[in-house]
Amino acid sequence: MKKESHFHGIFDKILNSIKKDYLLWLMVLPAVIEVFIFHYIPIYGVQLAFREYDFSTGGFGGKWVGLKYFIQFFNSYQFKNILWNTFFISITNIIIGFPIPIILAILINQLRNQRTKEFLQTIVYMPHFISTPVMVGLLIVLLAPNTGIISKFLDALFGIGNLNLLGEPRAFVPLYVLSDVWQHAGWNSIVYLAVLSNVDLELYEACKVDGGGRWHTIRYIELPTLVPTMLILLVLNLGSILGVGFEKIYLMQNPLNIRVSEVISTYVYKMGLLSAQFSYATAIGLFNTVINFTFLSIGNRISKKFTGWSLW
Repeated sequence: MKKESHFHGIFDKILNSIKKDYLLWLMVLPAVIEVFIFHYIPIYGVQLAFREYDFSTGGFGGKWVGLKYFIQFFNSYQFKNILWNTFFISITNIIIGFPIPIILAILINQLRNQRTKEFLQTIVYMPHFISTPVMVGLLIVLLAPNTGIISKFLDALFGIGNLNLLGEPRAFVPLYVLSDVWQHAGWNSIVYLAVLSNVDLELYEACKVDGGGRWHTIRYIELPTLVPTMLILLVLNLGSILGVGFEKIYLMQNPLNIRVSEVISTYVYKMGLLSAQFSYATAIGLFNTVINFTFLSIGNRISKKFTGWSLW
């Protein structure tokens, strides 16, 4: 009885909210429908991970085979290499790419000249709007052996201008991470700049009165203000720890660097769409999702336990 009354109470609150703010609910309705159609309905396709895909029945039938395709993936000779590549690229991207937008936001916020600040913000935001294929095309042109600008620069300094960096396995991860940081660090700093813009100006004045300089302002005012946002975004990043972007990785791949560039997303594409092994690809994708959700939950619990900040 208590449970029923509890659910009735929640239902009544939702109903009253819809009646009171029906215009707001109408505004958000298209987004709810879009999410339901394109994110919730396709979840039914997860069953393919446990079935033998049959072209005659499509995605709604086939023989039930249980964990067959998960075991096949775990026993694959590529499993350890693919898992390591995905994890290593993602962790490296987080370690290098996560703090840079924070540092950039703090540096921009320290500028006193408004025109200079706006100009710098525009410059660092612009790379974000370069599409991924164009970005990879720039890398190919700039890093072309003997002819690329970067290759010529390296040749002048170290005499290695004829080195094919995009085909060098040891250079793949640094190129991927550094180009990603260059492209998105400015855009990612917007969130932190928005947080810093809400800092009470009296805190800065009090710091000056106490004899504090810019370093003290950063240390005792700006960094503590950014901590909650930093933790939430870090937890969200942990939730995609095996979700290395497909498009850029795939475009940067070639036969010379495939050993270090093959990740779960590209492997799923090759198995599912190129080889038509739909059940096998679905099983790999589901495994990827479960691992990501596990990391998200662990990161959220750790953040909540030690800092009090969490997503839920």
